Amino acid sequence: MTAYAAMKVGRWDLADLVKDPSGNEFNCFLRSIEDQLEQFERSRQCLRPDISPAEFEGLIHMLEGISEKISIASGYAHLGYYADTSSNEASALVIKMEKLASDIGNRTLFFDLWFKKQLDDENAGRLINAVPQVYREFLRHKRLVAKYSLSEPEEKIINTLEVTGTRALVKIYDKMTSAFEFAMKLRRGRKVVEKKFDNKEKLVSLVRSPDGSTREAAYKSLLDVYKKNSGVLGEIYQNVAIQWRDEAISMRGYKSPISVRNIANNLDDVTVEALLGACRKNSAIFQDYFREKARMLGMKKLRRYDLYAPISSRASDSKKFSYGKAVQSVLDTFADFDPQFRRLAERVFSEHHVDSEIRKAKRGGAFSYTVTPKMTPYVLLNFDGLTRDVSTLAHEFGHAIHSMLASDMPIMVSHAPLPLAETASVFAEMLLNEKMAEKMSSKERRILLAEHIDDMYATIMRQAYFTLFEVDAHRAIGESNATIDAVARIYLDNLNEQFGSSIAITPDFQWEWVYIPHFYHTPFYTYAYSFGNLLVLSLYRQYKLEGRSFVPRYFRILSAGGSRKPEELLMEAGVDISAEEFWQQGFDYVHEMIQQLKSLAP
Repeated sequence: MTAYAAMKVGRWDLADLVKDPSGNEFNCFLRSIEDQLEQFERSRQCLRPDISPAEFEGLIHMLEGISEKISIASGYAHLGYYADTSSNEASALVIKMEKLASDIGNRTLFFDLWFKKQLDDENAGRLINAVPQVYREFLRHKRLVAKYSLSEPEEKIINTLEVTGTRALVKIYDKMTSAFEFAMKLRRGRKVVEKKFDNKEKLVSLVRSPDGSTREAAYKSLLDVYKKNSGVLGEIYQNVAIQWRDEAISMRGYKSPISVRNIANNLDDVTVEALLGACRKNSAIFQDYFREKARMLGMKKLRRYDLYAPISSRASDSKKFSYGKAVQSVLDTFADFDPQFRRLAERVFSEHHVDSEIRKAKRGGAFSYTVTPKMTPYVLLNFDGLTRDVSTLAHEFGHAIHSMLASDMPIMVSHAPLPLAETASVFAEMLLNEKMAEKMSSKERRILLAEHIDDMYATIMRQAYFTLFEVDAHRAIGESNATIDAVARIYLDNLNEQFGSSIAITPDFQWEWVYIPHFYHTPFYTYAYSFGNLLVLSLYRQYKLEGRSFVPRYFRILSAGGSRKPEELLMEAGVDISAEEFWQQGFDYVHEMIQQLKSLAP
């Protein structure tokens, strides 16, 4: 117990992956990948329509062995780079591993294309029904996306050019933005005080300051730097959108840019359209909250700078946590839910797989990174002691636990599909919030509830409107060759629709979109947060109604990884995502939270 309470922020240890990237052991490891690749390439002659199920399954296992090894090498390179984006050695190793991964993809592509495009339906069905159950949905989905696959030479060209194309552009985006320095100017009486930041996480934490002038100064500093660099960052985004459209629609024949993500998520377009439509329809719920929040803060109307303002106007009411206290709180919360939850989280700490300190050139934000299902995930945090940092800790460890519960799955099907990726992370946050509220006064509960609603806005409505922006931006760039300024206007229109008359928006926020890395890294990713959060609200309600009897069913969802179609897996848990009532149920819960907040107001 006390060991965790006394824990300090620190760096992760990547020695479980690679001890010395320049040493002979690592070179031997890479050569072993080449040996396995050559063996797999010789299997091309086995790819006949009448291939036996045993032979077919054997090829899958060979491919898994190669995937496990390249994931270890690539995982080490990327985690090292995220820990220090200024390191030229780390950057060079990432490029080397990406080239290797691309080469592996090209040399094993023949098997994927044979199964998706060359094998007839009857024999494909025969093999799918003969392999272990865990692979069946994965293989069915491969056949589903077959019509979007190109010829082997074309796919190889795309794989090869990706390394120096979009992936390289995104890497430049990361390198540039990680190196940004910010100067925040605050007026103190007659003086103007300037504070400098070499890591945007420290700066961004100030947008939740109790002091309005600090919030405004932090946002202006952030947006000013991104605006000044919008020429380059905007052009990177234009090229990402153009390449996405050229490949997805012109070459592969997808219906729309977002369809690429929907099909990858094994979801129908109509399901995602229903989700986004429901979010748009319910924007007034959060607009009502922002008007109430303005009243609580004694303001006539919130400015966009005040979006995450704490309800308390006093800095002393913004509780600060030591890292050890935060870790202890999260572990105790997990233990109360189920002992296995805590044991799995403890494993990440005991193996030193956490990088929690804030430092220059470290990647911002937070994530959980699963190298292979056989290894304990790695968690990156930028812990600054705020309540939201404790929630982030619970969130990312929820991701790690989700991964570990699915560790029995083969690497091909171990990752949960994007719509289910937030199922454990947001659930963990809700457990934490409830646990923390038990020990709080009415005033503290009011502050926590407001923060929780802020987070619900950020992870449901904000993310849905991010996706709606991407739909419009990709269309404008792809069909009308929209300029960077035109894309900025699209984003400002998006904000005005989202907030209505509830918040005053200044023109500087039109440049916020170049600050959102998901737009660059993973187009149309963000609706998964909306999906996941609304799903979790439904699951959490079931947990509160059923208690302990809910836990085994919940664990079955998490342990399935990506081996089941989301609709089928959730239907077994009593959740029908094809019904409009499901989405509305989540918004009804948010509405209840807002009414509860109003009832706690003095």
